[in-house]
Amino acid sequence: MTRLTDEEARFIAALRKGDERAFNVLVTRFQDRVYSLVLRLVGRPEEARDVAQEVFVTVFEKIHLFRGESQLSTWIYRIATNHAKNRLKYMSRRKEAQKDSYDDLTVEPHSGRLSADLPRPDQALDGRNLSRFLERALATLEEDQRTVVVLRDVDGQSYEAIAEITQQSLGTVKSRLHRGRLKLKEMLDAWMEGRDVLRDNRDDG
Repeated sequence: MTRLTDEEARFIAALRKGDERAFNVLVTRFQDRVYSLVLRLVGRPEEARDVAQEVFVTVFEKIHLFRGESQLSTWIYRIATNHAKNRLKYMSRRKEAQKDSYDDLTVEPHSGRLSADLPRPDQALDGRNLSRFLERALATLEEDQRTVVVLRDVDGQSYEAIAEITQQSLGTVKSRLHRGRLKLKEMLDAWMEGRDVLRDNRDDG
């Protein structure tokens, strides 16, 4: 069980009393991280902004339920991932599957190959192109795999924190992370293979 410091306990107490200044501090401290997490889970910036606002409303309304058994950030992330899942279900009901939120990105079944407005394989694989590719590849993962990959590899959460956030066992977290990483590697390898083929063709010419 996580033990709150005296400073954290005072901060939580202020939030529970409805202290507006304390809530503003909380929003400032977490808004960028919450938005970044939600954006990678739902795909659309406008949806992510709405979800992030919903997250902080829920935090404000439910702070009395926080018992200090985990880090405050872990509790907030749990709320954020739950809201993101609910938004994805809503988007799906509106015929807007999360893959469509990345410019109609598609994956050929079981091939690990991508088709979308991605950087061409013959373009230099600089940091920006790689980041763009990985964002779109990430969007093709199953929701549960994408969540743990984002929490671990993007946000740097520990396995234990991810288990608390997702309310899954450590074994389940590690298994989903392993499968998600394998799928991303397959897609990256396929993309790089196309890049190498184009380069070899130019060299032969």
